[in-house]
Amino acid sequence: MGKLEKIKVLVVDDSLFFRKFLFMAISMEEDIEVVSTAEDPQDAVEKLMIYRPDVILCDIEMPKMNGIGFISRLAPKYPIPIIVISGHEGYKEEALQAGAFAFVSKPKAKTSEDIQRFITYIIEIIRKATVFGEKNPAVDENKERKRIYSKDIIAIGASTGGTHAIFHILRNLDTDLPGIVIVQHIPERFSKMFAERLNEATAFQVKEARSGDTINKGCAYIAPGNRHMKVNRRGDEYSILCFDGGKVNGHRPSIDVLFASVAKAAGNRAIGVLLTGMGTDGAEGLLAIKQNGGKTIGQDQKSSVVYGMPKEAYLLGAVDYQISLENISKAINRLAKDQDVSDLE
Repeated sequence: MGKLEKIKVLVVDDSLFFRKFLFMAISMEEDIEVVSTAEDPQDAVEKLMIYRPDVILCDIEMPKMNGIGFISRLAPKYPIPIIVISGHEGYKEEALQAGAFAFVSKPKAKTSEDIQRFITYIIEIIRKATVFGEKNPAVDENKERKRIYSKDIIAIGASTGGTHAIFHILRNLDTDLPGIVIVQHIPERFSKMFAERLNEATAFQVKEARSGDTINKGCAYIAPGNRHMKVNRRGDEYSILCFDGGKVNGHRPSIDVLFASVAKAAGNRAIGVLLTGMGTDGAEGLLAIKQNGGKTIGQDQKSSVVYGMPKEAYLLGAVDYQISLENISKAINRLAKDQDVSDLE
């Protein structure tokens, strides 16, 4: 086990006082360091490229670009957890939908107890947002590893908080796994950037899906924004169909559309994974995968940014294993070979 590196934090806030306050408070922790601060999003992007932070703390109301715009542009290209710290509660849902990992209200009261509770909570969220452990062995492993998998396809669905969860999962999966198809609720203009960023930052070949793409092992396919994605099968070959159509559960692409097609095409040779997000999309599709003999995973409440979709799936009886984000990659690696994962729940 290698030495645990400190969590690198970038603080973005137009208030010099608040930047200094967070710097001093966070720097007291042995496992966390503030590598830099920025007074606006433009400054933050420059610092991001230099310091490569693990977590960003960000205000909403800032000059040049507000926090929502910053998150919307940054999240698809750089899946770094962004924790919004703001005194405006009304921005919470918008920030989470834009891709923020969490929203924390600035303390309204000024007693020492209030301040300490705020600091403690911020530290807790920073640690939760960070992936601990050594470098992904799948990235470092040079030897060609041959495995026999009992599964043909892995389907993943996510919404609020999902960009970070997907990034974490792909970084920790065995790279010779069967093909992976992913629906992330994301605006049309960002799906390609999200795929490109995952392609750069993980050992998988990741691309925005197109109709006719053959699903290959070691590859991941992101549903294009504002289009549904299905999986079809011909013999032993699986391919992708992207198409227009009405929204399902309020979404296009819809996780249910993908999962239902995977259940039909792959049957008991599928793994379905439903991650953090608001609403019900994906719950019925995950149930279809389970009913057709596939294995299903739902992200647990503690590690979810929003425990909405996984909860609905759990209540439907669609979830075989309810697992923390930290252990989902391990579970997928094992389930693909029909190995037990009960110790990971």
